[in-house]
Amino acid sequence: MKRIWIALGLITAGALIAPARAVPPTVSPSPGYDRRLQESRGDSGTTIYTPAPLPPKAKPKKKPPQ
Repeated sequence: MKRIWIALGLITAGALIAPARAVPPTVSPSPGYDRRLQESRGDSGTTIYTPAPLPPKAKPKKKPPQ
């Protein structure tokens, strides 16, 4: 009988020391949702944005002859 109580005590102590890994259902991975999300984004896995080209430099104005 003592062995059972010792074993239960060790199990309880281990459960109290170990970190909890529970997550709400909205955080857990959902394969169906992930697939639909990827389909809605298109086939390109990553989108690379290129910066807009710089506007051309203005030409210096010539002084009018006097």
